[in-house]
Amino acid sequence: MAVEESNTVPLTITLPADVHAELEYLTKLQKQHGAAIPWGTVEEMMQEVAVAIADGSRRPGAWERQLLDMIGLTPECEEARHYREQYGEPAE
Repeated sequence: MAVEESNTVPLTITLPADVHAELEYLTKLQKQHGAAIPWGTVEEMMQEVAVAIADGSRRPGAWERQLLDMIGLTPECEEARHYREQYGEPAE
């Protein structure tokens, strides 16, 4: 998903050095050998992962929800079982 720069919120995360090194290596391999979604930087990769997590949160039937389930991020509540068209907390 391409994210428009005017519609972004800055976020700073801290990664263990060895994890960052692995992600740098992954982007290098993608540049050299291609990929379905080639990321230019670790930051671009993390942005794509965050979008996938957000999509999985609001779309229970999507492949992204499987990602949330596999890494234990799916809330165990009725509200999380319903599709939401918009991002963010639903308006009452």
